[in-house]
Amino acid sequence: MPVREKLHAQAPWTALRSTPADWKAADPALLGSMLTQLHLIRAFEESVLELAGEGLVHGPAHSSIGQEGGAVGSVIGLRASDQVNGSHRGHHQFLAKTLSYLAPTLDPAADFAAPIEGMLHRSLAEILGLEPGFGHGRGGSMHLRWIEAGALGTNAIVGGGVPLAAGAAMAHKLAGTGDIAVTYFGDGAINIGSTLETMNLAAAWALPLLFVVENNLYAVATHVDEATCEARLSGRGPGFGIPAWRVDGMDPLAVHLATQEATSLLRAGKGPALIELEVYRYFHQNGPLPGSAFGYRSKDEETAWRGRDPLARVATEMTALGLIDDGAVADLRERCVALMKDIAGRLLEPDGNRRRIRPDLWPDIAFVDVGLRGELPALSAKGPPTGPTIERKFVDAIADVLHRRMETDPSIVIMGEDIHRLKGGTNGATRGLASAFPGRVLGTPISENAFTGLAGGLAMDGRYRPIIEFMYPDFMWVAADQVFNQIGKARHMFGGTTDVPLVLRSKIAMGTGYGSQHSLDPAGVFATAPGWRIVAPSTPQDYIGLMNAALKGSDPVLVIEHVDLYQMNGLIPAADLDFTIPLGKARIVREGRDLTILTYSAMVHRSLEAVEALGVDAEIVDLRTLDRASLDWETIGASVRKTHNVLIVEQGARGTSYGAMLADELHRLLFDWLDQPVQRVHGREASPTISKVLERAAFAGREEVMAGIARVMAERGTPLAGAAA
Repeated sequence: MPVREKLHAQAPWTALRSTPADWKAADPALLGSMLTQLHLIRAFEESVLELAGEGLVHGPAHSSIGQEGGAVGSVIGLRASDQVNGSHRGHHQFLAKTLSYLAPTLDPAADFAAPIEGMLHRSLAEILGLEPGFGHGRGGSMHLRWIEAGALGTNAIVGGGVPLAAGAAMAHKLAGTGDIAVTYFGDGAINIGSTLETMNLAAAWALPLLFVVENNLYAVATHVDEATCEARLSGRGPGFGIPAWRVDGMDPLAVHLATQEATSLLRAGKGPALIELEVYRYFHQNGPLPGSAFGYRSKDEETAWRGRDPLARVATEMTALGLIDDGAVADLRERCVALMKDIAGRLLEPDGNRRRIRPDLWPDIAFVDVGLRGELPALSAKGPPTGPTIERKFVDAIADVLHRRMETDPSIVIMGEDIHRLKGGTNGATRGLASAFPGRVLGTPISENAFTGLAGGLAMDGRYRPIIEFMYPDFMWVAADQVFNQIGKARHMFGGTTDVPLVLRSKIAMGTGYGSQHSLDPAGVFATAPGWRIVAPSTPQDYIGLMNAALKGSDPVLVIEHVDLYQMNGLIPAADLDFTIPLGKARIVREGRDLTILTYSAMVHRSLEAVEALGVDAEIVDLRTLDRASLDWETIGASVRKTHNVLIVEQGARGTSYGAMLADELHRLLFDWLDQPVQRVHGREASPTISKVLERAAFAGREEVMAGIARVMAERGTPLAGAAA
């Protein structure tokens, strides 16, 4: 017979309820503030639903009516410097945080101060997509951000904001402020990979992060019992070693008490923590109708939950304690409704028998692309550094410049899988950094979604500048939400003012036998995604200068390395690792008059070999920076106007080709200077596979470049002597 021993989770799991004694002991000012916030949020949400019913909300209107108690109870005890983020249904948390920031204490009988009216006006304007909103109308209902108030931003991707909040918590931990971050999400998001990855990472790194899951029983129309075997969602916490509480979210005081217990752990460095709020949204996922109208909930269920309304609960308890009377509660309700009616009225005007948005409040359409990226830093465009040089391997130059930047900039933090082990990660590019800068070179769990999002949140905080490494660029698909939906879009989505100073390093590994899922050239994918800048150095010196420039900017930058270059030697300045090569400056590798070859990374060297082997008078342009906004059209244009003939050379697959975008731009901008259509060299449609011969057949190398050069010259009418067509 086997021996069995019952195991117990190392982290506590607690159900917490308030008692009459708790209500009696509560600060009357706290209760009054709770009641006032609840009524303001309820009136705000009712106004949103009214406008949605009139067709004035463009897009969804995810109401939080019924769930206000969880937001108010958890936020009202936070510091102004604490930060929160939430999901698509996050109006109540955003409003609770901004109300607490503007007025830590609210008297139910007092008039509403002008800053409160102003915040509600900006919030409603944002939801309607109008210029006076926090994001100039770009964010709308699902992307509400006011960083000064500690509102990091609500998020339209289920679970997408959770890793970003971990980044904010990481910033607080590194800064030693004692501040915390709170991330709110629903019962649907708790089963999302990014949420669970972040729980594990936050626990492993003891981040001051409070996970708050609003269990409103339904992810759209799917009941929580259908989605998971353990519907007590706070049970996820102990599984990661995270203390957890289960609380009635319709009781704001109980939520407040649980939050106080949880935040005391976080401020003592014993985080993270998790609170499950049992709440209920009174309306459907989106819009002004109840769930019963769609058949997935019963009217009896809705009526039972409405009988537990958090507004009524606080008012009843305060009345019993003699802190307020029914007339004062009714007056508070009337004033909140009147305030929101007035605010909505300022945004609308009559339109026959209907209302419409005031036309002068719409954003200027010229604003549509403004703020996709920040301004490039003002860097000297002088030539390469002069003085003594030394020969250095490409991979050693990476480690050298990272060491120098960490030495001179304490805000830089590096993270990735195994980068702190193996004498500098799997390639040696972070050699010596972990021992030189303890606590700033962080080996992560295998969780690209979590650590990428954490780095994004850390960058958006503004106090730190993260560098992350993807061991292989194909892993961007694992972290695609954080890479493209979050980090890439953040600046533009929140109105063009949010800096995201992050560097993502990764390598092209074609020819190493790692197969289809480890051999991507990411340039073409990133070039079609808004917000990212891309650099692809081809020499050790260029790597140093471009990395230095990338770390001076305010945008996320993808730095592409290539395994073929790691062991290649090149000259770098012997005593200067601080020089910069401004982004947007291409390099003429070889001058010529008959053909312009546009290329990058290792294919610069393959192109040079091919040109020399064929004896063609070709000009080779190393693009260096590849994103659409940073292409050096001055250098490219000058070369094309000289040769009238263009070949784009890249190594990767046809489907994710960078050259497709570049060729299109060339045809649009320089068509009159071309003697023939732009030609391209690229890999096959299939990704490289494991078989050595099939792998080589899938990507482009020297031979394919030679064939491409011969083809483009022949089709121009000037075939190369002895070259196969």
